[in-house]
Amino acid sequence: MVNQRSRPSVTTPSGKCLDQRWQIAPAQEEQAVAIAQAANLSPLLAQVLLNRGVSTPEQAQIFLHPESEALTSPLEDFDDLPLSLELLINAINQRQKIAICGDYDADGMTSTALLLRALRTLGAQVDYAIPSRMSEGYGINQRIIEEFYDEGVGLILTVDNGIAAHQPIARARELGLAVIITDHHDIPPTLPDANAILNPKLIPETSPYRGVAGVGVAYILAIALAQSLGKTHELGNSLLELFTLGTIADLAPLTGVNRRWVRQGLQLLPQSKLAGVQALIQVTGLSGAKQMKPEAIGFRLGPRINAVGRLADPQIVIELLTTDDDGVALERAMQCEQINKQRQQLCEQIEQEAIAIVEAAIQQSGHLEAPFAAPTDGRVLVVVQPDWHHGVIGIVASRLVERYGVPVFIGTYEDKERTHIRGSARSIPEFNVFDALQFCKDLLGKFGGHRAAGGFSLDAANLEPLRSRLQTFAHQCLQPEHLKPLVVIDAQAGLDQLNLSLYAQIDALHPCGIENPDPVFWSANVRISEQKRIGKGHIKLVVSQDGELPGTIHKFTAIAWRWGDYYPLPSHLDLAYRLRTNDWNGEISLELELIGVRKPAAIAADIAFWHDDRAYNVDVFQHKAGKQLRIRNAQGNELTIQQGQKMGALSKQLSEPTPVNVCQPHYYNLIKAALRALEEA
Repeated sequence: MVNQRSRPSVTTPSGKCLDQRWQIAPAQEEQAVAIAQAANLSPLLAQVLLNRGVSTPEQAQIFLHPESEALTSPLEDFDDLPLSLELLINAINQRQKIAICGDYDADGMTSTALLLRALRTLGAQVDYAIPSRMSEGYGINQRIIEEFYDEGVGLILTVDNGIAAHQPIARARELGLAVIITDHHDIPPTLPDANAILNPKLIPETSPYRGVAGVGVAYILAIALAQSLGKTHELGNSLLELFTLGTIADLAPLTGVNRRWVRQGLQLLPQSKLAGVQALIQVTGLSGAKQMKPEAIGFRLGPRINAVGRLADPQIVIELLTTDDDGVALERAMQCEQINKQRQQLCEQIEQEAIAIVEAAIQQSGHLEAPFAAPTDGRVLVVVQPDWHHGVIGIVASRLVERYGVPVFIGTYEDKERTHIRGSARSIPEFNVFDALQFCKDLLGKFGGHRAAGGFSLDAANLEPLRSRLQTFAHQCLQPEHLKPLVVIDAQAGLDQLNLSLYAQIDALHPCGIENPDPVFWSANVRISEQKRIGKGHIKLVVSQDGELPGTIHKFTAIAWRWGDYYPLPSHLDLAYRLRTNDWNGEISLELELIGVRKPAAIAADIAFWHDDRAYNVDVFQHKAGKQLRIRNAQGNELTIQQGQKMGALSKQLSEPTPVNVCQPHYYNLIKAALRALEEA
């Protein structure tokens, strides 16, 4: 059970509206105390573990030390793994050509590089192909099958694709080629006629291997093959590094073996033995880092790998991750850097154009739902425009989901005649993209994906029927309250509870990511002391909160990424945030990364009153040290008084609050008038 709390949306002085829904995990104080004592953690962090399904001290120890848990053999869980090993061993022994068909995203490219390295080390004759994103789209196709056959290939390995490729696989079998599918995408109603299929969606949900991405399946296959050949030591740790890169970049859940192996891989990456990884670390400015965290891959290394697959030739990344030549590695890493800059520019341009389209529709209709619907109200945003690069529209779709809180299907025309559309979809938790695409399959060409994301193509003539069908599907699974950006929160904290010691304990929860996110805390009725726009659409703030002791104020710097449109924020808000550190000139300080805001919950509503011929407003908030009275005048100045205290705080607009003695006649009479107004309301 979770606590769903709704508050009035936050309308900023600029007139922009931040309308979110907060999902706050219920506090479990007794269990949290037991886990905190057993694991030597803050009760706040113990509550986070409870929210992750860790409910006993024993489970907490395994979570904090995942390497201590005994793993079952993947041979027990993947039914086709023994046959896959047999096919590969026979191909190696008979000097039969093996070909890998990969995908052009980070998962597919790291999977391809991983198996190339492993199979070559183990004595295989192996090459690869990746379909063109621009002209062919996702997955193995008949052209690739025919080319493999002409080149004398006897065994095909798909990585991060193939589970829905019925016709290409059937053609390969007709030609006498053996096929092993390694994939992690959702299972279609019928499976392709491959010799063997390795997909974690086919194994028990209780398996520790259930959440692996495509690169995880490739890693399991490579390690099992090396063990079968008695050559595990020859592979070294390089495969684990590639597994870590691909798993984090693909947003795979950091649970089960993913959490265990990524934790190990992150320790290896700063001193990577792979020339390409070291070159990538160098061009992204991460050289010299003593440790690597998932966000370094998610926001620095991963995007540079993904950008190549989106805009250029994936061969650049394959060479980067398979070469042992430092010069070639640096050259390829520099190419990744330049391509990523191009990707950033395209994303910014398309995002702004998409927002303009949606906002214009909102302006025209006067309410939010209209642009998501055709012809009646709906619950899905579908935006299709010509001349957008379909290599980056998936990123834009994610940003639109973050902004509007609804499933987003975004597409672009592939030809000048505008007869064919290719698109990407991103979703919210209550809407399954793959199921939605299945629901519309008669209107689509190719499609695939999973719960949170997918890709699709269709004839332009089917666009309006697709809109209507998606809305029908959305009405089956979405309620109006779902149509706001979701902020998932672990626990309430006062700003006085935040310190570097707490941050150090959060390190024990790493690696954090999908299904094991960074802890999110919230604090009530926080004062926005300072704020300014920085960079490309961000807000930097100073936030503060009164402490329990009279006159004490706890203050932090905060950053709100891509919230420039909402500047300036109101002077008092409930804040939801993650903790981050800032290392400036060797001095480490704690910062807040804002992910949500809402109006503070007033015990007494905002009441207007007059005193000495001047207009004021008063409200009362619950502070952990007692009730807090807040009085504001027309100029934006605020007087805050804690129950039972003689000293209050006077804030003039966004200036730093100053202590005042509320026993002085002016303040005393003002407070009496405010209390009288509350009583009479």
